[in-house]
Amino acid sequence: MTDLVAVWEVALSDGVHKIEFEHGTTSGKRVVYVDGKEEIRREWMFKLVGKETFTVGATKTKAAINIDAVSGFAYEYTLEINGKSLKQYIENRLKTTNTWILNLGGTDYRIVLEKDTMDVWCNGQKMETAGEFVEDGTETHFTVADHSCCIKAVSSGKRKEGIIHTLIVDNREIPEAVE
Repeated sequence: MTDLVAVWEVALSDGVHKIEFEHGTTSGKRVVYVDGKEEIRREWMFKLVGKETFTVGATKTKAAINIDAVSGFAYEYTLEINGKSLKQYIENRLKTTNTWILNLGGTDYRIVLEKDTMDVWCNGQKMETAGEFVEDGTETHFTVADHSCCIKAVSSGKRKEGIIHTLIVDNREIPEAVE
């Protein structure tokens, strides 16, 4: 018998991670799984509310599950990533990263640019990159499966839009993915 009460999917730079939480309200059991691997197991917790903290992904991103009583024997479970609610984290991430999904030679690739550090991730691996200044902005070059890739950063000319990042693979533009 399983006491699975919540499942979340969280997109980080190194991939999309599945977080599952079991809460046995009669036994007091709490179990946290990240990508199917058990991270925390507590048996016979007499306090049914509280917080479980753990890390997610290759970058050891801080995560916490808050357990709150809402009424009687009903509970609410909220996930925090880096101290922010999942909703706030996702909104912030949309501003600080760009993500592209593409298929090269029959293999799917998820490429993520972290705008604050200019780090590039591909399928969970931080890529070796070479940056250069060009006439209209910057270019960050890297290789994926023997395909030359370049992220061009150019000013939009509009203050609110800021810098526009475009992924070019084998001289063709890849549309940005919405996660």
